[in-house]
Amino acid sequence: MSRTLILLFHRDIAQSHANLALCDRVAALPGVEVVDMQSLYPDGVIDMFTEAGTEAQRLLSADRIVLQFPVQWYSTPALLKAWQDSVLTRMFYLFAEDEGDRLAGTPLMVAATAGNTPGAYGRGGANHFTIDEIFTPLKATTRRCGLPWHAPYITFGADKLSAAELAEAAEGYAHALDAFIAATPATRGQEVA
Repeated sequence: MSRTLILLFHRDIAQSHANLALCDRVAALPGVEVVDMQSLYPDGVIDMFTEAGTEAQRLLSADRIVLQFPVQWYSTPALLKAWQDSVLTRMFYLFAEDEGDRLAGTPLMVAATAGNTPGAYGRGGANHFTIDEIFTPLKATTRRCGLPWHAPYITFGADKLSAAELAEAAEGYAHALDAFIAATPATRGQEVA
């Protein structure tokens, strides 16, 4: 069975309105594993030689990767940046042949929540920049690491959604994840024709 790894970067998922609902909906999908990174690294520090090695093996066992997080100050949460600095530096600079080269080609998708409305993200909106522009550093990182970027799933107005809207967003996430899985068949450990 193919394996989809969702790395959840949220400071306090138990207090989350949207990310918790999204996770709850997709965690039961076949072949999906959700990892709460904050519970693993509550101090926000990931040692490059020990813990990052464990994270590298987690990534290498996945057929596809999803990074799930709330957009915070036009960026990712601090733990996601710490994860990039430790895990990706280890994999693509220190152990490129054994780890990074093996991870290259693994598809990646972002699932993010944003506090404002879709119209706020654009030249005429309150935030001035599109979500696509806000994700430029992540896209550059995936390009450098050879991880094919797939269209993100964004939940706008995340803190203001009604129960019905939140259920609809969670269902939309499940459909987006199903489409991502269908578009990225498992090849890890298999011969590719």
